[in-house]
This record gives sequence, C-alpha cells and structure tokens, in this order.
Amino acid sequence: MTGNFLIGLREGLEAVLIVVLLLAYLKKSGRTYLIPRIYAGIAAAVAVSLGFGALLTFGPRGLTFEAQEIIGGTLSIIAVGFVTWMVFWMASASRSLGTELKNQVDRAADGKAWGLVLVAALAVGREGLETALFIWAAARATGQTWEPILGAVLGLLVAVALGVLLHRGALKINLSRFFTWTGAALIIVAGGVLAYGVHDLQEARVLPGLYSLAFDVSHIIAPSSWPAALLKGIFNFSPATTWLEAAAWTLYVIPVMGLYFRSVRRGGSRRDTTAPRPVAAAS
Repeated sequence: MTGNFLIGLREGLEAVLIVVLLLAYLKKSGRTYLIPRIYAGIAAAVAVSLGFGALLTFGPRGLTFEAQEIIGGTLSIIAVGFVTWMVFWMASASRSLGTELKNQVDRAADGKAWGLVLVAALAVGREGLETALFIWAAARATGQTWEPILGAVLGLLVAVALGVLLHRGALKINLSRFFTWTGAALIIVAGGVLAYGVHDLQEARVLPGLYSLAFDVSHIIAPSSWPAALLKGIFNFSPATTWLEAAAWTLYVIPVMGLYFRSVRRGGSRRDTTAPRPVAAAS
C-alpha cells in the first residue's frame, strides 16, 4: 500500500503541476475562456486511464495460468521501463517543462478548438497511463486486491490537495528535492516489480530457475506475517527469492540508481551555472 501511495503521489503531483502550469498561463495571458478546454482534456485523459486500468484488470481473465503469467510478467517489465523513463525524464525535462507547455498552448490556442483539449489530454494522459500500468503491476506483485488501489487513490488525493495549495500560493515546497527523492524511492519499488515480473515468467516456464533459490528466510519472516506483508507492500520483497529474481533486482537497482543520481547532480550543476534559483520554489 505504501509503495502505491508513493506512485499515486508522485505521478499525481506531476499531472497536477502540469494542470497548474496550463491554468496559470491561460489566466496570465488573458485567455480564461479557454480553461474549459483544459478541463475537457483532463476528463478525457482520466477516462482513458480508467479504461486502461480496467482492461489490465479484467482482460487476462479466462486465459490459462501460463498465459496469465506471461502477460503479467511482460507487462510488469514494461511498467518498469516506463517508470524508469519517467524518473529520468522528470529529472532532465523539468527545467524546460513550463516553456514547452506554454509553446504548446500558444500553438493550440491559435488553431482549432480541439487542439487545446488534445494538449491537456496528452500531458495528463501520459501520467495516467503510466500510473495505471505501474499500479496494476505493483498490485499484482504484492498479491493484494483493494489495498494497492486505496494507497494509490490516497496518493492522488494528496497530490491534488498539494496542487490546489500551490496554485493558490498557500504552500511552498522544494519540488526539485521532492522529485529527486521520490524518484529514488520509485527505482527501488520498480526493482521489486521487475523481480516479480521475472518470477511470473519463471512460473510460466518462459525463464528457468523457479526452484533455484538465492535465499529463503521464510523461517525468520513468515510469508503470512505482518513484517512480510509490510516488506511486500513497500519493496515487493519475497522471503523466498530465486537467483534470477535477485540478479534482476541487483542489476537494475544499483546501476539505475547510480545513473539517476549522476543525472540529478549534472542537472543541478547546470542550473547553478545558468541562473540563480531560490532554495524553495512554489512551482
């Protein structure tokens, strides 16, 4: 649940900040009559994301066990790829995100009516689809039903509340630091999803080594105990882990974490040499 709360908070705040930027720019440029198009695009993005989540949840039912495991394992690995791309993209693109959105708004406002709807739908929809896929993969990895959904919804609600406060100027947070550390946490969560995706493919007999365990601490941490549930919910940790799962987690988390912080440091040094920035920025 905690891991899914983090996913909902992180992805939700990204989407909310995009909406805040779009609304603020329209108000500042005196084009408030275009705001309903932004809301229409957001509604379309939410509908598509919910439909995608329903397809992931109910689509594989009725298939054989092996087919379900192949689909689940493959989509889990794809979800890890998406979230990795998202984390690195946010670390690099956040510096020019506002300018790019303003340019898109200017072009869409001068064109057809549906252009601005499309800008909002694409900007928010990308976050929604990534969130739906990754939450589905994380929920499948933890083997839970309603708890991952509850965690994600709570995270989204907190993100919306933070966005409203930021938009009204009632709250100032260091967004750069927030996205840096939540990005690092998501890499760890993604490592667990990747390991479980590998486990799915092992159960489907696509990959070998299902019964070749790197470690088994079930006698110390019982799979049905609350510590196991807590570790499973946050890190997707399994008391009995195969060598292939352990290798996938290690070969993903360690190099990706190193490259991520290298990218963050590089971006920070570039900002320091181009223009002074306040310690805490509102948006």
